[in-house]
Amino acid sequence: MALLLASLPWLWTTTAARGHLFGEADAPAADVVIVLGTAVAADRRQPGDRLAGRLETAAALVKSGRARVVLVSGDGGGTSGDEPAAMTAHLTERLGVDPRRVVADPFGLDTYDTCARARDVYGVERALIVTQSYHLSRAVTLCRHLGLDAEGVTARCAGCGPVLLVGKAVRDYFASGKAAWDAVRGRPPAVSSPADPAIEDALKS
Repeated sequence: MALLLASLPWLWTTTAARGHLFGEADAPAADVVIVLGTAVAADRRQPGDRLAGRLETAAALVKSGRARVVLVSGDGGGTSGDEPAAMTAHLTERLGVDPRRVVADPFGLDTYDTCARARDVYGVERALIVTQSYHLSRAVTLCRHLGLDAEGVTARCAGCGPVLLVGKAVRDYFASGKAAWDAVRGRPPAVSSPADPAIEDALKS
């Protein structure tokens, strides 16, 4: 019984995301694709392997016409470096995405904050969410709980071996508890910002 209760948040994030998870080739269309931040490489300028895979997937979605604007959301003051800055540079300088189609949120401090700020600050109503498989259900469930019409797209990850994937899946199992608690109490994001028309402007460009 104790194990079942402890597993309820994970069951919630997993079950609620069913029917909303896709591979890159099968992804539906949406104006906005949200890329969730994670660690920057040791040079503090380039994305790490997992982040690079997310960006490559987002760029492919834009180039295939499945998305029009990329919202890169992460920690602008992260311990490994400025995640949104590294993400923006990689998309525009290495992956050929038009800079006018990239919007950076430096206050997406966690998955919940990214979803809440996408809705409240940037006015996003529908989006594709790009992250690795172990994180995708939780991300999609949180965004949908917060009112976004969110569909998840599994990110590439060239450097993701089985040991890393298992470790991250275990971590995400425990992170689902925080996700459920944040959702239940409806906490506001850590940083509040006024409405920003950057997404709307990018869609017009």
